[in-house]
Amino acid sequence: MPLRKYRYSYLIRPLFVLIDILIIIGVVFYISDPEFFNPYFLTYIILFWLIIAFNTNFYQVFRFTKTFRVFKLLFIQFALFFLGYFTYFGVFKEGVVVHNQLLVLSTIIGSISLFKLISFYTLKKYRLRGKNYRRIVIIGFDDTSKRVIELFNKKSSLGYRYMGFFSDKNYKKEAYLGKLNDSFNYILTNNIDQIYCTLSNLNRHEVKEFTKFATRNNIIIKLIPDSNELYSKSLGAEYYDNLLVLNVKKLPFEILDNRYIKRTFDIIFSFLIIILVMSWLTPLLWIIVKLESKGPLFFKQEREGKEGEQFVCYKFRSMKINNFSDKIHATKNDSRVTRSGFFLRKTSIDELPQFFNVLKGEMSVVGPRPHMSSLSIAYQKEIDSYVQRFSVKPGITGLAQVSGYRGEVRKKSDIKNRIRLDIFYIENWSFLLDIKIIMQTILNVFKGEEKAY
Repeated sequence: MPLRKYRYSYLIRPLFVLIDILIIIGVVFYISDPEFFNPYFLTYIILFWLIIAFNTNFYQVFRFTKTFRVFKLLFIQFALFFLGYFTYFGVFKEGVVVHNQLLVLSTIIGSISLFKLISFYTLKKYRLRGKNYRRIVIIGFDDTSKRVIELFNKKSSLGYRYMGFFSDKNYKKEAYLGKLNDSFNYILTNNIDQIYCTLSNLNRHEVKEFTKFATRNNIIIKLIPDSNELYSKSLGAEYYDNLLVLNVKKLPFEILDNRYIKRTFDIIFSFLIIILVMSWLTPLLWIIVKLESKGPLFFKQEREGKEGEQFVCYKFRSMKINNFSDKIHATKNDSRVTRSGFFLRKTSIDELPQFFNVLKGEMSVVGPRPHMSSLSIAYQKEIDSYVQRFSVKPGITGLAQVSGYRGEVRKKSDIKNRIRLDIFYIENWSFLLDIKIIMQTILNVFKGEEKAY
């Protein structure tokens, strides 16, 4: 099976974010007023810009996005930016006359608006020339799918290249590519980017099979609806001109913006913990641990991370040196745990070195807890949905842990409940959920809830 081509379209959105930030900095630098050209104002205004941009979906501009929506996004973004801009002066410069306020604001608004519109139309012209296109196939064939095909053939600025359709009914059309079962191999062999399923021609089982196939092979799938049916809230409506197409909504971590937000937070939060806490706590613990038992301060253990890949997980050593640390997890009143180790485990301080794993990109601050390989293999045999945990990075803390499922696994229901909560977290992630889990973890530490591993 040939490898799918990797494109660079995913870089367009981060590039636009970076250019907007550079425009803000460039405007402030050009005007060179010390009231604006200072780290405090620049940090505030850039962070505020990013926060409102990700909340207003300012950068969610797609191939089928209409010009009216672009102007709507600009209006909403700058209306909120206007409020945040003057809030800075109301809070930090109260009673002080600040010149060039309107000049800086209007120049930023004008420059970013101009860039937004130019880039929007430039991409359309680029796609009109047959560049940056997406290969598509249609599964099933009816009157609605004919209209979709006609739209793709007429509107080349959308950047879609129609390759043909599949149907279990035989057609003598040139675009007819074969039966439904023939489509899977064709899609992989020809690097198809998007699949459009005609719902009036497919049953529920067939739609489910194509959805699973598309997800497994990182292919976008969209549904051409039957106007007489009602659809789930898990389907998002998209309009290509006046044609309705249903988009199978992605899981939170399948959305690039969410991954950027989570990774940025991981880096900042981990860096602060390492600088503000571990910088003074590590030498202190080195003395305490060394006085009580021989061995290194840090304990290293291989655990399973994203996609099941092994990584070395760091902890402060809480046990005496023994030959079973990589085979048997700790239990209540475990004789291997030292007195200082008991305190470290009870307060979860032993987990702090994992913030280095987070900085390295092997873990996240919040996510499913990583398990030892021996335990992971056993759990996979018992629980079918266990492997879904591998779709995200493991975390220092997680929803299962703050929900009371931490420590020793004494019965099968313990691990089942943890996996259930891990999967719920993966399917329902939000930045606020991460903050809530972190706050609850801190509260649990102060309560001194005991854990086993």
